[in-house]
Amino acid sequence: MGLFETFVLAVGLSMDAFAVAICKGLALGRPRLSSALVVGLWFGAFQALMPLIGYVLGVQFESYIQRFDHWVAFILLAMIGGNMIREALSAEEEDQNDSISVRAMLPLAVATSIDALASGVAIAAVKSAIIPAVTFIGITTFILSAFAVMAGSKLGERFRTGSEIAGGVILILIALRILIEHMMEGI
Repeated sequence: MGLFETFVLAVGLSMDAFAVAICKGLALGRPRLSSALVVGLWFGAFQALMPLIGYVLGVQFESYIQRFDHWVAFILLAMIGGNMIREALSAEEEDQNDSISVRAMLPLAVATSIDALASGVAIAAVKSAIIPAVTFIGITTFILSAFAVMAGSKLGERFRTGSEIAGGVILILIALRILIEHMMEGI
């Protein structure tokens, strides 16, 4: 994956955290910068950690999946993207707890980064460098989440669904690109 693909992946993966951070900003009312940075740090750290774990797992099983690694990457990213779109369109309400304690943030950080775990497996499958990818994913998520908290009270609910749908579409497009590139190698 090149720099552009890594950037697009980072933005796509950060959309769940972005949407939850908007809700956190709404719940906080008039959030302080320190609160936004704490939320950004939680989400950014977990969005960086999970693909690293997924990558390690993917490398461990590389010999078993090498023949169909492009399909693994395609299926995982397409499923993650599809799930993001499905969740965005569901009628379930997000929790609007205004706490930024460990007890409140840990489950949110884990929940919004589960898809990043699968992306780490996909990164291993396409044999891309993991350290630049996880660094970029973590920093991008940190910045977007901190911004979302500060903007949450101003943006309101109207952009939450759109950001999740955009993130899902981005991940599906990356999945398609991986599949198309692999199919073009044989030509």
